[in-house]
Parts: sequence; structure tokens; C-alpha cells
Amino acid sequence: MEMRELTVVAGSFVGFQLLFSVASPPLSSAITPGYGRLPPTKLTEWNSRLVSTVHALIVGLFCLYILWYDDAVNANPVWGDPSLVKLNVAITCGYLLYDLVLLACNWSTMGDSFFVCHHLAALYAYGYVLTRGVLPYFANFRLISELSTPFVNQRWFFEALKYPRSHRLVVLNGVAMAVVFFLVRIAVMPSYWASVFATFGTPEFERLGLGAQVAWITSCIALDVLNIIWMYKITRGCYKVLTGRGGRKVKVEAEASSSLDKKHTNNHTD
Repeated sequence: MEMRELTVVAGSFVGFQLLFSVASPPLSSAITPGYGRLPPTKLTEWNSRLVSTVHALIVGLFCLYILWYDDAVNANPVWGDPSLVKLNVAITCGYLLYDLVLLACNWSTMGDSFFVCHHLAALYAYGYVLTRGVLPYFANFRLISELSTPFVNQRWFFEALKYPRSHRLVVLNGVAMAVVFFLVRIAVMPSYWASVFATFGTPEFERLGLGAQVAWITSCIALDVLNIIWMYKITRGCYKVLTGRGGRKVKVEAEASSSLDKKHTNNHTD
């Protein structure tokens, strides 16, 4: 890892920590008075989700810029110049490290072994990009999924503030969440996998080595299976809210589906 990427990782870690502990409380209080009435455990999660939203917007928009304007990465998706992608991945690594520390410090209320395993696996995968500069196009493409995170977090904010599920803002956010989730996680699958299959048998693919090849393909398959399952749940919940069907059952299923983003949403795998 070059000094530039290491500096970005460290800077992101510190920056997200400051946003969580220093900037989020006064900013959130200014946005809504309901913030100050939340119990301490929810205050911690609120601040965590605000940081998650900021990270998702930074990384997601940067991803779109790279996808549209970084000709070197788009020309050679396996070994193209990874400079910009490595900066974006370094930001995400800083965020993941910050989030691991947050989990450790609040384990009794926020701790979850799944998220720890997820973060460690993501850091391992991104290590290939930072240290070897491999698969920049695919790493960038996957990080676009972060653009769905703000809507998932916003759903939690509405629930924490006790907005009724029939409130117009809640419904609009739910529809937007379903649409954006579909666009950045489901609709892109054919294009993504077409690009993956196009690399098979090429010299660039062979240069990766078996370890990188297996880690890349298996993680992508697992992620897309999860995305399809989550998309089904989101679509079903959105349909029932829009049609007003299900009564008590809708509420129970909605609460169950909210466990998908319990504690804090993490989409940093790919």
C-alpha cells in the first residue's frame, strides 16, 4: 500500500470518528428536536447511521464519476490504472475500521459478529485493490451499491422519530429505497457479470492468480444472492404499504425486514 492510500485510510478513520462524536450531535439537533429525546442507545445508532449516510454519498458519487470518466479503468477492468479507485477504496477502508472500533466500544448494544466478519472480509478483499491494484473496475462497480444506503438509513431515522408508516415521507422514502436498491444492485447485474465473463481466459485474468480469482467470484455470487433476497423483501413490503394490505401482518413483516439493516447498514463487501 502506498503512503497516499495509507494516509487516506487514516484520515478517513479520524474524520468519520469526528463526524460521529463531534459534528453529528449538534447537526442532528438542529435538523430535528426529536434527536434530543432519543435514549442513549438510539443516539449512538443515530450518529452511526448519519456517518454511514455521509460515507455512502461520498463513495457512491465518487464511484459514478470514475465509472463515467476514468478511461484507464474502463479500458482495462482487471489491471487498469487504479489510482482513483484506490482512493475511494481507502475511504471505505477507513470507514470500516472506524465502524469496527464503534462496534467494539458499544458491543453490548450494537455488537454483532456478522458485521465483524463482514467488515474483516471486506477489508481483506479491498486489500487486493490497495496492495496489488487489481480489479479496479469491478471494485468500483460494486461500491456503487452504497447509493442505496442513505434511503435505508432514512427509514430507520423515521422509525426512531416514530413517524407512522403511512406518513407520506415514509412512503416516498420507501418507494425511493426500492427503486434505487433495484437500480444499483439488481439492474446492474447483467452488465456486471457480462464484464466478468469477458475477462475469463484472458492473460489479465490469469495474472490474478487462483486466490484473487476465487475471492472475487465467490464473494460476488454470495453478494448477489443476498441482494436478490433483500430486493424481494423490500418489494413485498413496499407493495403492501402502497396497497394497504396485510394489516397487523404487514407491521410484523416490516419490523422483521428492518432487521436486515439492524444496528447499522453495511454494504461494503464487494
